Amino acid sequence: MANHPLQNMITRAVITAIDTVRKCQTAGLKLIAGEKKENVEHLEPYGFTSAAQNGAEAVVLFPGGDRSHGVAVVVADRRFRLKGLARGEVALYDDQGQSVTLTRAGIVVNGGGKPVIFTNATKARFEMPIESTGDIRDNCDSSGKTMAEMRTTYNGHTHKENGDGGGITDK
Repeated sequence: MANHPLQNMITRAVITAIDTVRKCQTAGLKLIAGEKKENVEHLEPYGFTSAAQNGAEAVVLFPGGDRSHGVAVVVADRRFRLKGLARGEVALYDDQGQSVTLTRAGIVVNGGGKPVIFTNATKARFEMPIESTGDIRDNCDSSGKTMAEMRTTYNGHTHKENGDGGGITDK
């Protein structure tokens, strides 16, 4: 700890614990020179929240140089940060490989090998063509069928001819 109040106003720290239950998230921190602090408020931007892993890094401010009430204003984790973004690109990411990236070419959602689930909406509307390299399933939580199963049913469907021709029609 420095001797002059101005030198005590800002420091780097390593996250040792996170409490996400409170209205304002708090962190346990190990500051430079081994100083430890508990229950330091982590002020997050409005509309965004995260629960950093232990070992993430923080910038901590101590207003007036008073070390009794610090606030972490930035928490970052270089171990998981996405690399190689072009200038102007923006990404939201986690430690499991999941991300949403606003690229110069469009928006990329990477589920990190996990499901992507949309909930609590009256509907999903896409005002563009939809392409899929995987199968599409209808009413998946009930007796729904995949588009491939529907095509198989359609292609195998025949009718007995009721007119003069006799026999069976193709469709």
